Amino acid sequence: MSVEERGDMSAGSPAELSENTLFGMGNPLLDISAVVDKDFLDNYGLKPNDQILAEEKHKALFAEIVKRSKVEYHAGGSTQNSVKIAQWMIQEPHKVATFFGCIGTDGFGEILKKKAEEAHIDAHYYEQNEEPTGTCAACITGDNRSLVANLAAANCYKKEKHLDLDGNWELVEKAKVYYIAGFFLTVSPESILKVAKHASDNNKIFCMNLSAPFISQFFKEALMKVMPYVDILFGNETEAATFAKQLGFETDDIAEITKMTQSLHKENTKRQRIVVFTQGKDDTVATVGDKVTSFPVLDIDQDLIVDTNGAGDAFVGGFLSELVQQHALEECIKAGHYAANVIIRRAGCTFPEKPDFH
Repeated sequence: MSVEERGDMSAGSPAELSENTLFGMGNPLLDISAVVDKDFLDNYGLKPNDQILAEEKHKALFAEIVKRSKVEYHAGGSTQNSVKIAQWMIQEPHKVATFFGCIGTDGFGEILKKKAEEAHIDAHYYEQNEEPTGTCAACITGDNRSLVANLAAANCYKKEKHLDLDGNWELVEKAKVYYIAGFFLTVSPESILKVAKHASDNNKIFCMNLSAPFISQFFKEALMKVMPYVDILFGNETEAATFAKQLGFETDDIAEITKMTQSLHKENTKRQRIVVFTQGKDDTVATVGDKVTSFPVLDIDQDLIVDTNGAGDAFVGGFLSELVQQHALEECIKAGHYAANVIIRRAGCTFPEKPDFH
């Protein structure tokens, strides 16, 4: 695939990977997973396989789940998952990925810092003491996982108290590729815009994710302010359909939606926007130049699938790991499919020690 065909994805000439090349910003959550029983779920009104935001009635759940005999902690949250997987795919050097987000000055915050360090990402958290560190409880019953997220501190990110500080902004300037999940539009759209404009003005690559149908529905205005700066847009088929409906595209054909999304106004005209929509076990569709191409996912025996929750984050992480190395779109998508295939065979967004890609 020539450069013209794939849309120029490079951020300059191929270079050795260095620290802080990839920048991510989002809602850091400490994932807490434990096996529970049906009574535990019933007690908190949870369904066996679901994802919800914590309400008042779930507050005690977090204190209770950590007392379980086997509790696992992982650095989580959508963007942090993706940069963590990108770093895992890259392996060396460490700290290719930088991550910004807000946590609390508490025990969970300390565990989160430790877990980010173990994942070899360069996490610079904004720490405040008004809200506790965000958590996501994964209540496991058999093959099912009921996820309860309490954003808490993740909602408290302040641009002027963190992103704007000289030392932090220098890390933004060091990066060549940027990735922010749409979830962060609910927290600090002004931070996203500042980073997106920097990328656009300096001909670097800014990537974003539609993240969930509610983002297009309820945060459309914030999303559309950032869209002109988006070089690569990710989403799944449900998010793409909701986005299309909100923008009045009047089609439910995924290839058509991909094309129309690519055609939306773009500030930096040196790069054509690339749109990548995954569809679970069906082909991933992406714009390649002016065409929409289908990329088949890796076959997997359904019995080997343990948990599809982190698949979208993993796909993006795999994609970014090749993108920062300035590889062709096809390679980026292959790496995305590989990473997603690894993640869905395991509980939570976890991975073996080393990847077996290429």
